[in-house]
Amino acid sequence: MDYETQRRLICELGRRMWERGWVASNDGNLSRRLGEGLFLVTPAGVSKGFLTTDMPVVVDSEGRVVESSGAYLPSSETPLHLECYRRRRDVGGICHAHPPASTAFACARKALDASILGEALMVLGPVPCAPYARTGTPALSAAAGPLLDDHDAVLLANHGAVTLGLDLEQAYWRMETLEHTAQICLGVRLLGGGVPLTDEQCAQLRRS
Repeated sequence: MDYETQRRLICELGRRMWERGWVASNDGNLSRRLGEGLFLVTPAGVSKGFLTTDMPVVVDSEGRVVESSGAYLPSSETPLHLECYRRRRDVGGICHAHPPASTAFACARKALDASILGEALMVLGPVPCAPYARTGTPALSAAAGPLLDDHDAVLLANHGAVTLGLDLEQAYWRMETLEHTAQICLGVRLLGGGVPLTDEQCAQLRRS
């Protein structure tokens, strides 16, 4: 795998997250599985809108720094990313952000009902909300980990959201779909509630 290409991609997707208002200040993080037990993660303490290719840090499966330019340290949420990779061998990229509508659902501790929108059901499936756990601690991995076994998008109570993908781009697009769906769900609630797809309709979409 071309590490430099992945570094550029992390910077590009970080900038998009920041421009879309999914992250503020130093919020959010991205990572990519590099193979051979190595992972590329965004650095701690840096706005995702101003990443440069020398900033992402290479860590091993225990979170130890393998390669870093200057004094950059891996994101404090690296343990959550590593827990996802340990649980899901199919996952190659992870996106964690605080997009406003999705995070509103997380703060209300309400799961997102993807059955309201066919596209969301096909791309995301059900989106549960993990119990609250303090950010940057092992408790967060313990709270979210079991849900990530069977879901590609999970809300983190009073925190934000995490999406998984076969690669980093897919994880990013799933975050975009998640936030778009959350915005629609909020609008539906303002209108008094929506009409979810039937079980049969949902099953047809899953098979397509």
